[in-house]
Amino acid sequence: MAQSLIHFLLVYSLDAGRLLRREEFTNPEAAATAYEAAEAEFRSNDEAARFEVVLVGADSIETVMRTHGHYFADADEAMFADLLASH
Repeated sequence: MAQSLIHFLLVYSLDAGRLLRREEFTNPEAAATAYEAAEAEFRSNDEAARFEVVLVGADSIETVMRTHGHYFADADEAMFADLLASH
């Protein structure tokens, strides 16, 4: 049986070079609503603050870490342990 699609909301600070937020959703409508809210929250007229807000669908956080590894590249071992422990 195929695994369910999980939606991961990622907010990455380009200036800090680190992931600020990671949320996961099994409900696509909740994921879309959270994405829209995060886009509004991190939209800035201040050019000094730059963020990427993305919504990624995958079977697991491990897959997202492989396909979107640049968001996790500067994370320390504790962050990876926290991400993997949640599954």
